[in-house]
Amino acid sequence: MPAVAVVTLVLATLIILAAAVGLIRVIEHLSAALSTLRAVTGGVDVIAEKTSTVPAVVGSVNASLKPVSDFAESI
Repeated sequence: MPAVAVVTLVLATLIILAAAVGLIRVIEHLSAALSTLRAVTGGVDVIAEKTSTVPAVVGSVNASLKPVSDFAESI
């Protein structure tokens, strides 16, 4: 095999190896970003749950305040 062919194969192998290493690093960074985004999404879900509207308990609160409302109307 001529020396030029060997040099070409070596250079092609080095270029492919460098591209593969770069792609592996990109995959690692994207995996880290994905885990961070999952944690943020979990935090947002907790915040949304804690700040949700209260229609489920409004009825019981109004029932508890009925005597106060009746007294205020009588004044």
